Amino acid sequence: MEKKQLDWGNLSFGYVQTEARYVSKYSNGAWDNGTITDDANVVLNECAGVFQYAQTCFEGLKAYTTEDGHIVTFRPDLNAARMVDSARRLEMPAFPEERFLDAIDQVVKANAAYVPPYGSGATLYIRPYMMGTNPVIGVKPADEYMFRVFVTPVGPYFKGGAKPITIKVSDFDRAAPNGTGHIKGGLNYAMSLHAIVTAHAEGFDENMYLDAKTRTKVEETGGANFIFITKDGKLVTPKSNSILPSITRRSLVYVAEHYLDMKVEHREVEFAEVKDFAECGLCGTAAVISPVGKIVDHGKEICFPSGMQDMGPVTRKLYDTLTGIQMGRIEAPEGWIRTIL
Repeated sequence: MEKKQLDWGNLSFGYVQTEARYVSKYSNGAWDNGTITDDANVVLNECAGVFQYAQTCFEGLKAYTTEDGHIVTFRPDLNAARMVDSARRLEMPAFPEERFLDAIDQVVKANAAYVPPYGSGATLYIRPYMMGTNPVIGVKPADEYMFRVFVTPVGPYFKGGAKPITIKVSDFDRAAPNGTGHIKGGLNYAMSLHAIVTAHAEGFDENMYLDAKTRTKVEETGGANFIFITKDGKLVTPKSNSILPSITRRSLVYVAEHYLDMKVEHREVEFAEVKDFAECGLCGTAAVISPVGKIVDHGKEICFPSGMQDMGPVTRKLYDTLTGIQMGRIEAPEGWIRTIL
């Protein structure tokens, strides 16, 4: 298979239209068989449920070329299960998990020429998503839906290395205690846009959201979970019913315990204790870990001992181990790697 003639080393983290995508439609209580199509456009009625009441959810994962030349995905079964949870919360019909995995395989195979080569620093980003498609004017769930998957080759999230970022404590709330913060619904990301644009305008890279009820506990950012490293080397991850269960975060917890022999605490994290941590990071599919060097709380600075030049040493070990597993340099736990080609 001949690769596309792309400048793999200089790809941005953006959209590049590829040749094939998957689509399946739901009507009369059942999903159709689904198909691969070359049509990148979605044509819907002006009154479609997705436009009127934001009935949509999505996932994000990647395909990698490993050191031995295989094309693989990383823990896609967890993406499939999480999308089922998102769909149910939004009163959408769940797309079957095995069919989700098969759809991913089909799209990656059909676009294998766009999977960046090993060592390029680039990957193939995979975006499964679902939406209500029939006209809905009264406030209610749609009756018809569409599930689609497209892929795009992307460069590394950070050009030139992951330099620590500066974030602010947001004045906005990300999710209500009994709301939709634990699912990957488009509505959650729409409401975070004003907050992130505001943060950028003020010179910050991201937001730290506190819990909406008491505003004393750390939740997450608009699109990533927090990880903290204590001064005695423990990994601490915030616990809340309104935090999205990040697959990267869950994987880092396993890596910490089983590969690096670290102690792990998954618990509520009071904002008051953040100043006492040695390292801080944001974890997610795009960057794996984004190191945080400084948090600003209405003019008061929390500067982590790991500094603003590079990842902290423990965070670096976590990052190197997880990316080593993804790229095939380190043996993966059973079931983590799905080989496609």
